[in-house]
Amino acid sequence: MHFTRTRDLVVAGLLAAGIVHLFVRVAYGDLPPLPTLAGTTLLVLAIIEAALGASLRSRIHKPEGGRRVQPLTAARAVALAKASSLLGAIMLGAWLGLLGYVLPKRAEVAAAAEDVPSAVIGIGCAAALVAAALYLEWCCRTPDDQDNQPPEYRSDATG
Repeated sequence: MHFTRTRDLVVAGLLAAGIVHLFVRVAYGDLPPLPTLAGTTLLVLAIIEAALGASLRSRIHKPEGGRRVQPLTAARAVALAKASSLLGAIMLGAWLGLLGYVLPKRAEVAAAAEDVPSAVIGIGCAAALVAAALYLEWCCRTPDDQDNQPPEYRSDATG
């Protein structure tokens, strides 16, 4: 299994931003007002994943005699991290697409001015989820993990 690539997250986020921006341009007048704290669910997930990452990292790097991490547990955590980072990137793009529409309109449309804080909070929470998911994925690496490392960082590199 390969670790998450930044370009995959960027592409997903940009696609989501474009689609949401186009949708909002067409249907903004028909949408209900956004709850200010709509994006905070993503922050809750980010906190849980960061805590899980810290726990797993300490167990993976613990000296002999401690409670070891089962390989299936680590694989599930990596799968969760990969899915969460993709979700976070898509939601980050969606919130950016929304903000790209409401920010210029906030002076002339009252609803747009009220939706700006929702979009900003959503952007922050989605970015936190991406960061926490990448941290969780990083925490699941073993000390001798050589996967996806540039040659200059590998122990078997010649040079």
